[in-house]
Amino acid sequence: MIRVVLPHHLRTLARTGGEVTLAVAGQATQCSVLDALEDRYPVLRGTIRDHVTGQRRPMLRFFACEEDLSHEPPDAPLPGVVASGAEPFFIVGAIAGG
Repeated sequence: MIRVVLPHHLRTLARTGGEVTLAVAGQATQCSVLDALEDRYPVLRGTIRDHVTGQRRPMLRFFACEEDLSHEPPDAPLPGVVASGAEPFFIVGAIAGG
């Protein structure tokens, strides 16, 4: 099971707690985790990734093991400790302002 920590606005939208656990078929990648998340919470489709391009929305970042994975290829394997559920995969809302 993969642990995913969601930012507040996505928790509210999905009506869930801060951390969800997901079963991911095959290799754990950003893409497979997000597919499983959107399958379980269809209301999140289009909020994390663009409907057409499938690319990460600009105001969201992905972290795991204290590393920013936002610019990694979506099909790159996630670290083993994330795939095993020992460490969570974080989806973080970026903070912007002026």
